[in-house]
Amino acid sequence: MSIPREAPAPKQRLTEQRLTEQRLTDERVVVLDFGSQYAQLIARRVREQNVYCQIVRHDLPAERLAELQPKGIILSGGPSSVYEPNAPKCDPKIFELGIPVLGICYGMQLVVEALGGKVQHATHREYGRATVRISNHEGLFDGLADETDVWMSHGDQVAEVGEAFEPLAETDTCPVAAIRHRQLAVYGMQFHPEVTHTPLGSQILHNFVMTVCGCTGTWHLGDFAEAAIEQIRAQVGDRRVICGLSGGVDSSVTAALLYKAIGPQLACILIDNGLLRKDEQAAVISEFSNHFKTELHVVDARERFLDTLAGITEPQEKRRRIGYAFIDCFKAEAEKIQDAHFLAQGTLYPDVIESGAAKDGPAATIKLHHNVGGLPEQLGFELIEPLRDLFKDEVRRLGAELGLPETLVWRHPFPGPGLAVRCLGEVTESRLEVLREADAIVVNEIKAAGLYRQTSQSFAVLLPVESVGVMGDARTYENAIAIRSVNTDDFMTADWSRLPYDLLARMSTRIINEVKGVNRVCYDISSKPPATIEWE
Repeated sequence: MSIPREAPAPKQRLTEQRLTEQRLTDERVVVLDFGSQYAQLIARRVREQNVYCQIVRHDLPAERLAELQPKGIILSGGPSSVYEPNAPKCDPKIFELGIPVLGICYGMQLVVEALGGKVQHATHREYGRATVRISNHEGLFDGLADETDVWMSHGDQVAEVGEAFEPLAETDTCPVAAIRHRQLAVYGMQFHPEVTHTPLGSQILHNFVMTVCGCTGTWHLGDFAEAAIEQIRAQVGDRRVICGLSGGVDSSVTAALLYKAIGPQLACILIDNGLLRKDEQAAVISEFSNHFKTELHVVDARERFLDTLAGITEPQEKRRRIGYAFIDCFKAEAEKIQDAHFLAQGTLYPDVIESGAAKDGPAATIKLHHNVGGLPEQLGFELIEPLRDLFKDEVRRLGAELGLPETLVWRHPFPGPGLAVRCLGEVTESRLEVLREADAIVVNEIKAAGLYRQTSQSFAVLLPVESVGVMGDARTYENAIAIRSVNTDDFMTADWSRLPYDLLARMSTRIINEVKGVNRVCYDISSKPPATIEWE
């Protein structure tokens, strides 16, 4: 591997980046984000068609949008009403670019309002599954039956399409469920094709991307890896990069990508915060040593984190305190690494969008992530987030492309704040020990049943309650453990795993018999939404 000895000049770095982007984006679809929690799902569905998709701000000027040379433009959903005074709008000149446009939910309403129609509050709101009746299959609905199930989530709807639009579909309570412009390549649909609850949504997006936009599907994740490696080399030059390593998929793939790009210029830091799973630190060090030949700094900060969490029960406050303690420990160790200029983080798009930080858009904050923002400014480093626009399944595929072992690539995710967000109530060493032992049993039994790859995330949660039980003819008053197991493709939505009863029974029996202080085990059958995957 060749390592650049001198940092390229700014002009040279810019040229290299543009060449890389051009090679990666010969076919590009752009999503204008109006604040939908599922905007990135649209991009993910488009990428499944092997077409590169990029999310941008909703108010990007038409001239700048044209410079990106997209084959298509998609307007996402959003929480606002188009008739509100401060509702987010797009540049109306995008409809004059001659580029196909698809509006989804709020995006469709925006299209109609901008081009002569009328939107108003609906008499009958639709939230959930609905059956849509298609009156014109040409274009968007090619190959679909006359009726198909879709997912609705709206309180407004199109009242008048005007002379410019032709209705394409309807539901019982939504007379205009899909439209197309009579002269322009502009389409809209009131339902959400990007969510899994619309079974044929991928086919509808395929029709828009391939048939309407004329894409051929030549983009692959390997192209992303090559482009990311070249961009990292151009940005870093001969300077050093620090990467926070947790042993999870995200940080491991980030480290692998950096190692391929800059080799020994990379230094990794592992903070043992006392909130890791059973035997986690030893496993991380072993796997790191086997697959990377670069510096690894291990910081024992268990006492520091437990002290800062003492007496704290509020979930967001836990995350804040963990974030601050992480910054302090990381900063102290980073100062020991000479010539470090960059900080790399394994931030994924679900982290970004749930933190309300995606593209400076209007999405709501769901929870805080200590690996999103703050740390680079505290340390004075430039930030590198090569996975920022990828979903978990794409990161796994990228890890395989980079040669990481299956045991690492398919490891279930682990939250940045660690067991603190699975230890409901106060976090203490004794409660963490109970949780660690119970969690290890859950994971071991899932693996023994051959279901580790079939489930997306499985773990134990220690509840902040005690309940009455009977053990050996004696009354007990001890802890309750909840088992959480979900299946998901993207971690933006998830469904609870239908684990076999005998497997759940084995878990319960082992936890109660082997983990001192537990007399009750429950199974969480909540989906996301409305619940989140983690309990805090």
